Amino acid sequence: MSETKIFNEIMLAPMAGITDSAFRQICEENGCDKTFTEMVSVNALDFNNRATEEIMYTAYSEKNCNIQIFGKDCDIIERVIKDKINPREDFEEISFNMGCPAPKIFNNGQGSALMRDVKKVYEIGKCLKESTDKIVNVKIRMGIDDDSVNYIEVGKALEDSGIDYVILHGRTRKQQYSGKANWQAIRKLKETLSIPVIANGDVFSVKDYKDILDETGADGVMIARGAMGNPFIFRQIKDYIQGKETSPISYEDILATIKRQYELSLKYKKEKLVINQMRKHVGWYIKGLPQAASYRDRVNKLKTSEEIFDLLEEYRKFLEDNYDRK
Repeated sequence: MSETKIFNEIMLAPMAGITDSAFRQICEENGCDKTFTEMVSVNALDFNNRATEEIMYTAYSEKNCNIQIFGKDCDIIERVIKDKINPREDFEEISFNMGCPAPKIFNNGQGSALMRDVKKVYEIGKCLKESTDKIVNVKIRMGIDDDSVNYIEVGKALEDSGIDYVILHGRTRKQQYSGKANWQAIRKLKETLSIPVIANGDVFSVKDYKDILDETGADGVMIARGAMGNPFIFRQIKDYIQGKETSPISYEDILATIKRQYELSLKYKKEKLVINQMRKHVGWYIKGLPQAASYRDRVNKLKTSEEIFDLLEEYRKFLEDNYDRK
């Protein structure tokens, strides 16, 4: 196996219903080193499911987007990778999900449920590597619950299978996203494996980025919820890395970015779908700004992008008159 080198890369985590092409482009423009598609079902791809194939859409301008898949049947995984993913030159990497805690995924024996069987973990890892020449990573959690923490065994099995690197979210499946991520577990895995380990969990600021690297010694950081409504976190981290002063994000930056995300989405999605999907993003973006709840509610009632753009301009003028932070 050739050694995979990762030097403190900052990655955007795949998030269902969030990390579509438009949002990935926004994150790339703000300095994100690597992005991933929303999680893609190999079973759905095997059945040529149109909606699933649409999730795999990447814009020409995306330079660092990769695909994340999930499943449990090695035959299907191999077939889909060879037939549907290997021909895609825009994907340099394949990420496999063994950490998703969602009941629908877990109860079907996929996602984090796979961690119950270390032998199965090894078999899937080997299947992944034998099916492609692309770089392969696997995203895992600490285990199913506090009584079955086995991320070290799972990590070793993945390393033995030939996987290029591992991403560890420092929580169990039972925790979902509650409590605090266990960064010491990430350090322990990093000290155990010889392949790169990426840290994931509770990175919401430049300080968190610095602290998680200091505490874990990880080879890179994957950011999930910390980027929701805040793709600027990647820019701020890059400024920190380059020794530049990080300044607060202006409301003008925020509103301009919202409009740009709408515009990017409208290039490949129908307007009604974009308006529905962007509602949650707008709420995240403007949280903490004056009158955010009022304007969020107004956005949620609008039917066209033209109306939304007019409202964003109205909000910009309101903030210009009533808000000091530029």
